[in-house]
Amino acid sequence: MGKALEGVRVLDMTHVQSGPSSTQLLAWLGADVIKLETPGRGDITRGQLRDIPDVDSLYFTMLNANKRSITLNMKSEEGAKIFGRLVSGVDVLVENFGPGVIDRFGFTWERLSELNPRLVYASIKGFGPGRYADFKAYEVIAQAMGGSMSTTGFEEGPPTATGAQIGDSGTGIHLVAAILAALYQRTNTGRGQRVQVAMQDAVLNLCRVKLRDQQRLARGPLGEYPNESFGDEVPRSGNASGGGQPGWAVRCAPGGPNDYIYVIIQPPGWRPIAELIGKPELADDPQWATPEARLSKLDKVFAMIEDWTSGLSKWDVMEQLNAANVPCGPILSTKELIEDETLAELGSVVEVQHPDRGAYKTVGCPLKLSDSPVEITRSPLLGEHNAEVLGELGYDPTELQRLRAAGVI
Repeated sequence: MGKALEGVRVLDMTHVQSGPSSTQLLAWLGADVIKLETPGRGDITRGQLRDIPDVDSLYFTMLNANKRSITLNMKSEEGAKIFGRLVSGVDVLVENFGPGVIDRFGFTWERLSELNPRLVYASIKGFGPGRYADFKAYEVIAQAMGGSMSTTGFEEGPPTATGAQIGDSGTGIHLVAAILAALYQRTNTGRGQRVQVAMQDAVLNLCRVKLRDQQRLARGPLGEYPNESFGDEVPRSGNASGGGQPGWAVRCAPGGPNDYIYVIIQPPGWRPIAELIGKPELADDPQWATPEARLSKLDKVFAMIEDWTSGLSKWDVMEQLNAANVPCGPILSTKELIEDETLAELGSVVEVQHPDRGAYKTVGCPLKLSDSPVEITRSPLLGEHNAEVLGELGYDPTELQRLRAAGVI
């Protein structure tokens, strides 16, 4: 069976997380992704957060699966020449350097499109054009400036970052969508185009419900929030869902840091919940029976549920609530996730063999296509595919040796 992006070649000039997360998805979908790195060092994450000395870090291996690696000194005249030949033969160029870096190498968008009119030139930047354009952006900065931190945490606490990498990997996923759209449009126009996603914009897109609520505030308090008072901006609301159905994380036995389950109370779910917690009379009590009656005392509602859940494991609670058709989800720790048998069976967590570090676990491809199965392969060693890729460009072994000796590759 073929792959969805079979025949698509991607020149990957990305580093750290946002860009590599995007190109890794393209590789999983079948694109030939050639990762271009600096000779001798490579992607900076190869050496960051190492758990084994002198071995590529998990930070790198978990973001660069299914790729080929070449090294190239872009500052050398011959390196720039090789780069030009590479660009001429690829479909997509992806980069996440600071503004203007590729231009300073002598490859503006105008120059790149001359070399390859069908090229899709895709970039991740921290911010769009304007006031913030030249500011540096990292994961939590994007969360801070995209609306996530101001709305995450508890009312009396400070703004809080989310553990999900919505600034980096979230932007990478947005870029994949933009690249695929540009490739599709190219089938009609025959032309490539410039594609750009800003990290701030990606986070903002993921925070759209908070902008919804910002506008609703003009018409009064947000009834589904547990906050007692409201100002002129959306408050932090702890574990409240912020949607039409109230939810909260309640404690379970034996009381460890992740012994919680998130429970959502839908109108049809109140009766089975009342029966499970040992208070069946509340199902028809007008003081409790309707969503409107419960809204002003949600803290008491979830306290009653927690009185019941605190004597059971989160797994027992999950079984009983699901049997009653009540939406819920246990809080799963990173240890539980990486050891979850179901996730392993689904390919959501996979084990990969690496020649230097041995076996390690990584996330599988979250995109499931019936006709494009994904096999996760290890990340490449630095420059592992120099001979292979440059050989495809016509360089023979003697020329490759000369390029190595000159520090070009």
